[in-house]
Amino acid sequence: MQSDAPRDIPAPTTSPEPRALATRSRRARTGPSLLARGAARDPYRFYRMLRERYPLSYDAPLGAWLVSRYDDVTAALTDPRFTGFPHDGAPRGGPAPLGLCHGSPRCLPTDRYTVVTGTVPAGLAERVERTAYVLARRIARRPRADLVEEFCRWLPAADLDGGQGPGAPAAADGPCLQDTALRRTALASLLANLLDDPDLLAALRVEPALTGRAWTESLRRDPPVQVVLRRTVAEVTLSGGTLPARAPVACLVGAAARDPQRFAAPDAFDPFRTDQDRALTGPPGCPAVALSRLEAEQGLRALLDAMPRLRWEEGFRPAATGLLTRGPRSLLVRPG
Repeated sequence: MQSDAPRDIPAPTTSPEPRALATRSRRARTGPSLLARGAARDPYRFYRMLRERYPLSYDAPLGAWLVSRYDDVTAALTDPRFTGFPHDGAPRGGPAPLGLCHGSPRCLPTDRYTVVTGTVPAGLAERVERTAYVLARRIARRPRADLVEEFCRWLPAADLDGGQGPGAPAAADGPCLQDTALRRTALASLLANLLDDPDLLAALRVEPALTGRAWTESLRRDPPVQVVLRRTVAEVTLSGGTLPARAPVACLVGAAARDPQRFAAPDAFDPFRTDQDRALTGPPGCPAVALSRLEAEQGLRALLDAMPRLRWEEGFRPAATGLLTRGPRSLLVRPG
């Protein structure tokens, strides 16, 4: 389940003091808190204010610095002057936890367990496809259904049924594949974005290959992981000011993904956009990244085959919830 409370965010700290830190940068300052009630209720409005007025600010209740612009967030996720939190050496040898990836060293592109080509073992792919069609056909017989509870909840669990075949990836027992909650949330957000656009759904029935672009765009517009925690190991200058060494940093992925300096019409869901970017979706070598894309492709195909007239329940509008991770809790639809 997506988090509604910041359980993984460090407790507030009084050291270093924002006043002392401000002497290192003339522009960095104390700003609004990520823990404010309005931030979780409408994070994208909150993110917009941060990008424009507080691109680098110290969040006193959180006890961490907030970075919200695309260039600054991507720097914090890739620059060696940033490292894992809460332990300075973690994750050693691996990418930063991002999107559907927990930052395992197995997810590095040079590792022999990677899926850089975006493929998964045949046995696992067949199991996902079979599960998607079984679930879709069950739902198709009902006058009303909740796709979160009856589809998104079960499809990502298809690879954890104990049937690990000889072709299963060695990382299947790692945290990236075991955490089905993030893949469930990402799949729910994709379906919500597509159901909002009947014309796009119709296009996907004719050209299923467009699903990959729709998946990438959904991960950008509505990332399942909104906040990634890092720590500086040296002083770092960003667009909004200078971070001191050993400073806790909250990278606001949800804010970076809708930065108008990087994406045209950033709030719009547009799979055909020419400025698509996978920098915020996780490393291509992560098995969860490849598997989630397969689940999205097979899941959508099964739903559209079983329910050609799939549409929202009359009067229903999806609502995303969560602070660290975010997605819709229910998707009420009319299958036929």
